[in-house]
Amino acid sequence: MPRRVLRDHATDPVDKHVGQRLRVRRSELGLSQTAVGDGLGITFQQLQKNEWGVNRIGASRLYKLSQILDVPIGYFFEDLPDNIRDEMDAAINMDDSGMAALDDAEILKVVRTYYRVEDPKLRSALLELCKYLGRNES
Repeated sequence: MPRRVLRDHATDPVDKHVGQRLRVRRSELGLSQTAVGDGLGITFQQLQKNEWGVNRIGASRLYKLSQILDVPIGYFFEDLPDNIRDEMDAAINMDDSGMAALDDAEILKVVRTYYRVEDPKLRSALLELCKYLGRNES
């Protein structure tokens, strides 16, 4: 007899919030779950699970929903509770090493300056200097 995989039925707070925003906008427009589901190529039951936050909404489906519901994608993330927003901001602002990432504008300045150095040997030396400074920074 095949083993059943037990799933954690706790919904992710972000998935739940996005689903609530979907349900609110669909209701505002007077659209049924069947109509929106048809537009996405899914059943109304699948859309229900999206609205409840049980099933996560993928990027392509979120994009299609934004078109069907005539809202920007960011609409689904508006009014996130502060604790969820703080967690997301912390995750977004980490680089691969787990360190806080620099401001995008600052990174662009460094990259543009680096590429203005025309001499490849000097550019290579600059890169090595940055690596050295990064290792010795505490």
